[in-house]
Amino acid sequence: MTRYSVLVPFVPRRPEQLLPYAGLVQWTGAHRLWQGQGMLTEPHQGFAHAAGAGFRIPTGLGVTLMPMRHPYEAALQAKSLSLVTGESVVAGFGPGSREMQWAMRGEPYKSPLTAAREYLTAVRAALTGTPEVMEGDYWHHAGRLAPLPGPGVEIGLGVLRPGMAKVAGELADVAITWLTPARYLSELIVPALAAGAEKADRTAPRVAAIVPLALAADDRDPARLALASNGAHLRLAHYRDMLRKGGVPLPDGEFADGDETSQALALVKGDAFLYGTADELTEKLAGYAAAGVDEIVLNVTGVASLYGPQAASQELKELLGALGLA
Repeated sequence: MTRYSVLVPFVPRRPEQLLPYAGLVQWTGAHRLWQGQGMLTEPHQGFAHAAGAGFRIPTGLGVTLMPMRHPYEAALQAKSLSLVTGESVVAGFGPGSREMQWAMRGEPYKSPLTAAREYLTAVRAALTGTPEVMEGDYWHHAGRLAPLPGPGVEIGLGVLRPGMAKVAGELADVAITWLTPARYLSELIVPALAAGAEKADRTAPRVAAIVPLALAADDRDPARLALASNGAHLRLAHYRDMLRKGGVPLPDGEFADGDETSQALALVKGDAFLYGTADELTEKLAGYAAAGVDEIVLNVTGVASLYGPQAASQELKELLGALGLA
């Protein structure tokens, strides 16, 4: 059965801004509260604050960036969060952009797939107490966390294209996707996950798709909402490549300033950004379940950006109600 979860649709500047969204998970049928990498506040600390305020809920990190912390530190943060909340944690990781890699490391990863493979291996070794020393191209690791009973920590990997999906199939518990149309998942990502899992002789990881969406209204412009949600992604070549392969009718060439509206409308027409009535969105989200997605994370970042966090919280309540979870 596919579960529905909630993404905090902005980076909190103060920890109390997280609490209405934690409340949605605690008081509805939403499964988990997710955050991405924060550059203003650290997501692990925000979740810990919510737990201290009484919201002890399952959490997900989709995704934190590998260059920002050593695998041992990543494992320690995830384990600490599971103990603080008393609930399961999906600790998702990704290599980040080439520019971010250069800023943190002085150079980009020559092979992001190798870097991810080493990173996940090291995080799992730290969590499970595997004694072997890992001396990789990018990471040295020999640390182990002290064994301590507690809620589970699932290791996630951000997946955009089939190559990284195969790595996730080999090593991850959860493959985490962002802005990926359902047809792209069905045709390319889910088969690649299965191929990686078969190579490693293991069960394929479950899929958590973070899906941007907004309810239609007379005073709303779907292009503005899509741009507010994912305008930065439209400028990145690897996202544009993925979207085109997923059947999104992006105009030819690179992103051009002044052409934002047609670019954003392509996201809507191609069902990468979902827009419609509650019934229409429910039907479109069912397409993700049919594609093999185990957890759909509702992402109303566009609504939060244009109309504020209170409107975004209300939007999530309406969507969860339409899904029978309120």
